[in-house]
Amino acid sequence: QVQLVESGGGLVQPGNSLRLSCEVSRFNLDYYPIGWFRQAPGKEREGVSCISSRGGTSYYADSVKGRFTISRDNVKNTVYLLMNSLKPEDTAVYFCALDLSRRSPRRGCAEVSDWNWGQGTQVTVSS
Repeated sequence: QVQLVESGGGLVQPGNSLRLSCEVSRFNLDYYPIGWFRQAPGKEREGVSCISSRGGTSYYADSVKGRFTISRDNVKNTVYLLMNSLKPEDTAVYFCALDLSRRSPRRGCAEVSDWNWGQGTQVTVSS
């Protein structure tokens, strides 16, 4: 069974950066899109950024566009989310997820259902 393990979360001050990693095991990532989602307390889970199987196409939520960068290394079976200029409103649990339905990044990020999820990593942005 596919396993996704996120790492890299933590407590940072506003304006600083973090890089999240998601290692996927027991699965060949080559043909599947993957995405990063987040869920803040009391809010619904939302798509942050999604990337196509070979990395040629990516999607970003408006709230993170220009600050976050998604990338993937299919040899290492790992996906990354570089988060710059972090804001307090970025505070949330961040999940990586595998799209077995192979939707486009834009559509996949908009449809929170039908993803295979990791356990999440907490990101807290506070002074």
